[in-house]
Amino acid sequence: MRAVTWNVNGLRACEKKGFAEFFAAIGADFFCIQETKMQEDQLGQLKWQPDGYFAYWNSAEKKGYSGTAVFAKKEPLSVTKEMTAGVSNEGRVLTLEYPAFYLVNAYVPNVRRDLERIPLRMEWEDALRAHLLALDQKKPVLYCGDLNVAHQPIDLKNAKSNEGNAGYTPEERGKMTELLAAGFTDAFRHKYPDRTDAYTWWSYMGRAREKNVGWRIDYWLISGRIADRIEDVVIHSDVMGSDHCPLELQISL
Repeated sequence: MRAVTWNVNGLRACEKKGFAEFFAAIGADFFCIQETKMQEDQLGQLKWQPDGYFAYWNSAEKKGYSGTAVFAKKEPLSVTKEMTAGVSNEGRVLTLEYPAFYLVNAYVPNVRRDLERIPLRMEWEDALRAHLLALDQKKPVLYCGDLNVAHQPIDLKNAKSNEGNAGYTPEERGKMTELLAAGFTDAFRHKYPDRTDAYTWWSYMGRAREKNVGWRIDYWLISGRIADRIEDVVIHSDVMGSDHCPLELQISL
């Protein structure tokens, strides 16, 4: 099974930069996107259409902001939007249930440069972890998305100079540690525990992508009991169209 997560930083913009070509070429069973920045009723504005896929959208009330979507080759048993914890109107979570597993796609709130959203982020992380653990009691979980945190120093180019900055605060990193300690596995690090210079996001400033001055903030986190089924995790750093790149999970389920 092949599943992709990608923060497209605006689907309408990404469509003009090769989204459709990558979507067709990869032929994933599941394609999860974040920051759609559009409403479901605006799908007609796209030249690309998810032909051959069931499409599920969770859009923010605020137009041109946030939003998630999942394109699935197989119809799920159920689809759930959102959680609680103060940002239920921002289109940040989609949960698809299948006979053998749950798929959860999330766009985790950024704490912002001045860190003003840290309290909300902490509340949100606790609610999401409770959601994931409740699902995990029933069947294995595949959790993906832009999680807006580099967990360890190996996960960003300039760890020392970024200590305490958004995406690399002790609070954010601590919540990731809690989730992993609760039984989830970072699929990429499971396969490549020591790989350096492996990033999924680069600033648009300072030719960061060209220099590979990046952060690994997009993840596949899966129930630990199925970690041995991971076949590969591929960072498609050569795929443009966004400030993030696609992250592909190959798993036997």
